[in-house]
Amino acid sequence: MQNPDLALTSRITPIVLYQEVAERLRQKIYTYELKPGESIDEQALAESFGISRTPLREALKVLHSEGLVVLKPRRGCFVAELTEQDLDEIFPVMALLEGRCAYDAVRKARPTDLKRLDDIHARLEKYAAAEDIERYYEQNYLFHEAVQKLAGNLWLQKTVGDLRKFLKLLRGRQLRLPGRLEASLKEHRLIMAAFHNQNPAAAEKIMHDHLLAQRQALARYDVEEYRPQEPRVLRKTTAGRK
Repeated sequence: MQNPDLALTSRITPIVLYQEVAERLRQKIYTYELKPGESIDEQALAESFGISRTPLREALKVLHSEGLVVLKPRRGCFVAELTEQDLDEIFPVMALLEGRCAYDAVRKARPTDLKRLDDIHARLEKYAAAEDIERYYEQNYLFHEAVQKLAGNLWLQKTVGDLRKFLKLLRGRQLRLPGRLEASLKEHRLIMAAFHNQNPAAAEKIMHDHLLAQRQALARYDVEEYRPQEPRVLRKTTAGRK
C-alpha cells in the first residue's frame, strides 16, 4: 500500500497554470496594458496566452481576491479603479504600517543590512540626479520592500504587501509633480540618517510622514499636472460606493 504522505508529496507541482496566468495579468495591469476600468476580453486573452478560458477565469478570481479586478454579475470582469476616497483611506493606513516597519527595521538592522539599504539609496541618488523617474520608482519600491523584510514581522509584511498591490497601480505618478522627486529623495536621506543613528522613533515618524507626503503630492498632481494622454488611474468618488 502506498504511503499517503508520499502520495501527497508526489502531487505537488512547482506552479499551477492559473498562477502563471495571474502573474502575467498583474504585469499587464501594472504597466497599463490593461487600463483601469477596462473590460477584460476573456476570449482574446485566452487566445493570446494559448490556453483555455478555465485557467484564465481561475486567475481572474485570484486577482479579484487581491482587488485588482472587479467581477460584475452579467457584465463581466473589469480592471479595478482607485477612487480619491480609496487613496485617502489607504495612505494613512500605509503610513502607520510602514512607519512601524521602519521602527522595527532600525532596531534589527545589522551592518550588512545597512549596506544593502545604502546600496539601494545610492541608486536612488543616481536616478534622481538623472531625473529618471521610472528607475527611481523601481528602486524606491525595492527600498520600501527591503525595510519591510528587515522589520521581520510576517503579519505586518503581508498586510503592507497586500496594500502595496493597489498603490503599485499608480506607478509613482506623484513623482512627476515638479519638485516631488527632490523632496522624496530628501525624505529618504532622513530615513537613512535615522538608520545610521540607530534612532527607531525618528525612522518611524519620517517614514510615516513620507507616505503622507506621497498622498499630498498625488492629490496636487491630479489637479495641477494631469496630462490627458496619460492613462487615468483615478476616478472620482461616487456616493453610495459598492
